[in-house]
Amino acid sequence: MSEKKRIMSVFGTRPEAIKMAPLVQALHGHPQIESLVCVTGQHRDMLDQVLTIFSITPDIDLNIMRFNQDLTSITTRTLEGLAPVLAEYQPDLILVHGDTTTSVSAALAAFYQKIPVAHVEAGLRSQDPYSPFPEEMNRCLISRLARLHFAPTESNANNLRQEHIQGLIEVTGNTVIDALLSMVYDAYTFQHPLLSDFNFAAGPAILLTAHRRENFGQPIYNICQAVRRLLQDHPSLRVIYPVHPNPQIQEPVRDYLEGVQRLNLIAPLDVQEMHNLMARCTFVMTDSGGLQEEAPALGKPVLVLRTETERPEAVAAGTVEVAGVEEEKIYQSAHALLTDPQKFDRMAMAVNPYGDGHACERIVACIEKWAGIRT
Repeated sequence: MSEKKRIMSVFGTRPEAIKMAPLVQALHGHPQIESLVCVTGQHRDMLDQVLTIFSITPDIDLNIMRFNQDLTSITTRTLEGLAPVLAEYQPDLILVHGDTTTSVSAALAAFYQKIPVAHVEAGLRSQDPYSPFPEEMNRCLISRLARLHFAPTESNANNLRQEHIQGLIEVTGNTVIDALLSMVYDAYTFQHPLLSDFNFAAGPAILLTAHRRENFGQPIYNICQAVRRLLQDHPSLRVIYPVHPNPQIQEPVRDYLEGVQRLNLIAPLDVQEMHNLMARCTFVMTDSGGLQEEAPALGKPVLVLRTETERPEAVAAGTVEVAGVEEEKIYQSAHALLTDPQKFDRMAMAVNPYGDGHACERIVACIEKWAGIRT
């Protein structure tokens, strides 16, 4: 038997961990691969929740998170932390995910030591370098550094080809669907006290999330005001909002929404609670990228609280609508889903473009081919 290939997965945030966890599990079970996990801890508690749920114990933990950290400090601590790790372990391949500051820093650290990089969830583009910020430029930079590009959809792959990106480009589907389908089931019992007693049959329930940097300031106030109006105009409506811990989200949300009837402000949920809440809500309002992919797999319409999306295939498929960040447009988009059954059904029944839950199998097969592994 040939020597095992050493593959290191590097991630640091909750969204990365959710999407990388099923791939890490697939690599851990491979007879020809020595799978290592390095976490940066860019998100600490939220990351650890996901690691616990998927029973993943990191081999290396850089633990870079600091209170009120900024992009520069995340980048420099990741680069400085990874340099000796990569020198010691000498992996044959580094896996990074998506568009976080951890991912672009890890790709750059690997490049500095001439270690090949594989990019999971490659090819997403909004075509606006400042929206989402800094994610759009992060993903573009990773594409230039990586040699293997695992694109969720054909349009993502075409973005890479149009940019003349070098290396292997493969359409695999999105690993988030693999993770999602492994955790949602009808008999699930919620651990959160609000959700364990929540009567989802009593009327419509919206799952709301908002956390992106470009929504700091006036946009988050607009979102909050639109939600207040929806609750005033729809007496049976309930809203569940897991509020991101960032102070620039916490403060305006508490100012505008604390104490509003039928609005439930709760701490961020672990991934399994979140996925099962998504499966039971009426529809989703979010600025999250991951939820745009996950909710359609569960038949839930999504209103995107941004001015654009790097997931245009979801808009084209009809599962997602860009509602923007202006109060009136957000209100009208949600009001329509609450009052127009035909529109709701069109979005709920549209086919999810992000895959069939076998993305990890395809990625592992691509790595085998690239590395010359025979099983």
